[in-house]
Parts: sequence; structure tokens; C-alpha cells
Amino acid sequence: MRTPVYAMIDLNTRTSARYEISETLYRDYIGGKTLGAKLLYDLTPAGVDPLGPDAVVIINTSPATGTGAPCSSRFNMTFKNVLTGGIASSNCGGQFGALLKRAGYDGIILRGQSETPCVISIVDRMITLSEAGELWGKDTEETQQAFPKIYGKLVIGPAGEHLVRYAAAVSGERVAGRCGAGAVLGAKKIKAIVAYGTQKPYVYNRNKFAKYVNKWVKFLRNHPMTGEALPSYGSAGLVSKANATNALPTHNFKYGHFKDAHAVSGETLADKYLLRNSSCISCPIRCERRVQVDGKDVKGPEYETCGFFGPNIDAISMENMLRLNYQCDLLGMDTISLASTIAFAMELKENGVADFDVSFGNSDNLPQIVEKIAVREGKYSDLANGSKWMSERYGGKEYAMHSKGLEMASYEPRRSVGMGLGYATSNRGGCHLNGGYLALLESIGVLSMDALSTSAKPAFTAFFQNALEAISAAGFCLFSAQSFVPAILFRLGPHHPVTRAVGKIATHLGFGVRALLWMMPVLRFNSVYLFPHAEALRLITGLPFYTGSFVHLGERGYNIERLYNFREGLTGKDDSLPDRLTKTPQDPNNPKTVVRLDKMLPVYYSIRGWDANGAPTKRKLRKLRIQA
Repeated sequence: MRTPVYAMIDLNTRTSARYEISETLYRDYIGGKTLGAKLLYDLTPAGVDPLGPDAVVIINTSPATGTGAPCSSRFNMTFKNVLTGGIASSNCGGQFGALLKRAGYDGIILRGQSETPCVISIVDRMITLSEAGELWGKDTEETQQAFPKIYGKLVIGPAGEHLVRYAAAVSGERVAGRCGAGAVLGAKKIKAIVAYGTQKPYVYNRNKFAKYVNKWVKFLRNHPMTGEALPSYGSAGLVSKANATNALPTHNFKYGHFKDAHAVSGETLADKYLLRNSSCISCPIRCERRVQVDGKDVKGPEYETCGFFGPNIDAISMENMLRLNYQCDLLGMDTISLASTIAFAMELKENGVADFDVSFGNSDNLPQIVEKIAVREGKYSDLANGSKWMSERYGGKEYAMHSKGLEMASYEPRRSVGMGLGYATSNRGGCHLNGGYLALLESIGVLSMDALSTSAKPAFTAFFQNALEAISAAGFCLFSAQSFVPAILFRLGPHHPVTRAVGKIATHLGFGVRALLWMMPVLRFNSVYLFPHAEALRLITGLPFYTGSFVHLGERGYNIERLYNFREGLTGKDDSLPDRLTKTPQDPNNPKTVVRLDKMLPVYYSIRGWDANGAPTKRKLRKLRIQA
């Protein structure tokens, strides 16, 4: 076993020091967002300004990062959430994570605040800080081109420099998009972090690991979801699926179906605009879309961008969407929070409250508007603060589509109530991934549980929140988990009696899943068909990881995140959704088409071992070996 080594970088003095992770901390938290959350909790006092000099930013890898395991190019940024004031984690692909590891560090901890814009270079363990010079003011593409191609790069664009609250950090063409990752680097005046080295990542048993990787890759390529659907249409293929189940946010989450959804679907993207497929490092899924914008071969939009710059603003121009997606990458902005805030501004205008020159059904002027938001020009500076801030200034809280301050992803929860529970309880705010992504079982997948039933949803939500937390901690892309639904169900199809029966049975498995959660620490088996990440992690680290202990790792991470939120003033009262989603039925003729948080939250808290206010109990913390 090799414990991680981090670099502690003091931006005030421009010095660095070696920071070693203890064996105990490593065993309990491993890496990525779970270890990042623990470090953030331990290294920062309560109440710091996320954009202030006392804020800490942790950028770290995981055991799998750079090993060649499937979908293992990920690194994580952990910091105080600019939009919510709670925990923030922003995950990213690209080369930076692997090359940071090759440079001799598993992570870096940023403290203080530079007086002038700077660049951090980490090359073969040597850390230097230099002036950013003319790089300040350049977009993310121009900034990265200033460094050697062989370097891993993490940079910000103009949005980060101007402290847009949902500014992103960019590595290659991959994005650490959510929670203000670009803003926290901009506040510290870090324009770029670059890394390069030649060290090989540690793998405990290389021979068995190589054989297991081959087995896992074969499994992913033969699975209908990861071997066919995602390579064919990318995540944008979910537009048609969500629309068919009335789960596609339309007109700022007023509706769940868009009559022109095909115009901005993954199928249309593939048929008319796709140049080729691509992928992150060591990924056999190859879901990345390559498209042409202004004569350039660039990364195409994901499902969230298609949904929010399409149906949610009543727009049907794929050409504008491709341009906006590329523009956001250049400026360094999260497309989810940006587009959702614009939709909120459109509804403000529709209701005669405020006019920001945006309106439903028109995306033609959005490139100009987006540019102004990125540099906080005039009245558009308000839009740079997100929908929660906007609603507090202008009103309209019932149609500001966020949870805890973070805008929700593109799944209409009134047709996926388990996803609604996930949004409400997600530690970083309205996130589908941190929320457990139950929409995959309710509205957009082949296996359809009763999307409106609250039965079993608290148990499934807690289980998948823990599982996705563990996958991220280990260093894997969460798309690698989409193969957990048996391939036979995809081949039978969603309307086959067997598939429908499995969905109905799942709706009544709440007590079974609850029992499974309780038994996790003692489940000593691994399978490529369930969570193959556990066996890969065991072979990489040499630690006794099995399916049970692996998911238990995720539970520990979820609880330390929760503790951080409570310390920062977020409580069970913040496990909420806008009134539009909890009080106004999507279908006026069906009162069940609302998210019944009042019914699901108490059950969810009980399953979690939290008190009635949603706080982890002392008993739960002892069970998880959390010292706080």
C-alpha cells in the first residue's frame, strides 16, 4: 500500500510543502471527493468566505487515476460552494489528473490568495509559481495553447477572472463545471495550473489488474448501454427518452414535454452534425461528440446543455446550441447554472418583473448575452450570481429552479420523484449525480420503476448516492456505472413483460434495499456485473475492498459532506425544492405529479441514520468511524 502525497501551496508566500495523507485517513476516505471533503472539513474553520483569502481549494486524484483502468482519467476539485455556502465538489476528465500524479503528487491544497495573477507549474515534483502576464484576460483555449502540449492543464477563462458564481475550470476540453470551481481559482488569482512528469501510478498487483482491466473493458463494450447507446448518441440521446416520459424540463420547468424536442436531440446531433466520436483517456465508452463550430473541430454538447439551451428556453436551434456550448467552454462557465439562470430571467420578463433582453423561444442573441454575463457587464452582472440570488433580489422564488442555491440538472422531478428527493438531499445542491441519479430507473432508462410512487425511493436514493460517491472517490467516471442494469433487459426492451415486471418489483423493494444498506460492511464479494470498481480498487491499492466496503466508503463520504454543510449553516430545512415542483402538479389532472418531499424525507433520514432535522447522529458517526 502506498499512501498519497499532496502538495500544500501557500499563495500568500508563494511557497510549497509536502503534505502526507495518513494511513488511517487513506483507508477511510481513499481519494477524490470523499478525501477532499474530509480535508476541507479539517483544514478550514466554519464561516469562511468561499472567495476570500482563508478559503481552501483541494484538487486531488484518486487511486485509479491514470492507471489505465476503464474511465479512470478523473480528478476532483473540493472547496466551499460559491452558490450554496456548503460543500462543493467538481469532477473533471482530461489529462490533468493523470499528469499531476506523474509529476509526483496525488493532490494539491491551495491556501491564501496571490496578490497578482499567477501560474502554478508542477514538473517532476518541482513546484514553481510565476506571473500570469498576458494570459490574464485570455479564454481557456488560448491559455492552454501557451503551454507545451505534453502538459496537463487546468485553467480558467474570463468568467473565473470576473468571479461569475458558476464559473468553471477547464482541462483540455473537459470541464469542472459546477459550484463555482472557476470562481474560487479566479479569487485566488490562479490563471492556470500545469503538471508534467514521468512517474508511473502505483498499482499493487499489476498482473491481475491488467487481466481484470481487459475483462472489464470487454464487458463495457458488450453492454447495450455503454457499448451501443452512449457511443451512438452520447448523453444527448437522453433528450428523446426524457421527452417521452414527460421528464424533459420545458419553459423553465413549467412543463415536461417539448413538441420540437427532436430538433435538439442526440439523434439529430448524430445524424446532421456529428464529425466523429472521441473519449477521455482510457475510456472504452467513447461518448464524446465531435462537432464543427465556425470551422473548428470541437467538443459537442452533453444532455444537460441540450436540455437547457433547448426545451427549457423553448429553443430549437441546434446550431446556436453548438455555438453556445463551445462559447461556454472558452469563457469557462457551467452551462447548467448559466442556462437555468437565463430561463429564470426569461420568466421574470414573461411576468413583467425585470427585462434582461432574453425571452422564451429566442436563442439568437444569447451568444452576446453570455459574453456580457462572463465579464459582468452592466445589468448582466446580476445574472452572473445565479438564480437563487436573482430570486432574492427580484422575486419569483417559486420559479427559481435550484436546491440549496445550485441549479438543478435537466430531469423534471415531477415525473421522477426519486430524482426530486435526490435533488433536495444532494449535499452540493441540485445535482443529479450527487443526488443518486434515480431518474435512470424512473424516467430515462430501460428499467422503469413507477416514476410517481414514493415507495422505495428513499432507500434507492440513499443506496445510489453512496455508490456514486464511492465510484467518484475511487477515480472513475460515473458513466461506468450505467452498465449495472442487466444487459438482458436492454435487449428485451422497455416494453417487454419481463422488463416491466422487474420495474414493478423494484418499486416495492424498499425494505430489501434498506436491509442491503445495513449489511454493506459485511458483504465480501466482487462482481464485474455490479460494481466492478471495487475489485479494481482492491487490485490497485492492496486494501481489502469488496462491494460492501466499497459502497460503505461512499456512505462515509456522504456523511462527512453532510457534516460540513451543517457546520456552514445548511440544515434539513434546506433539503427542499421550489414550490412549482412540490405544490403545482405538472399534469393538472393528476395530483400525483408533484414531488412529495413531506412523505419521503422522514423515511430517507431514518434510513440514513440521521435525526429528524437531517443531521447524522452520534451513533451513525461512530459506525462510520467519522471523527468530527
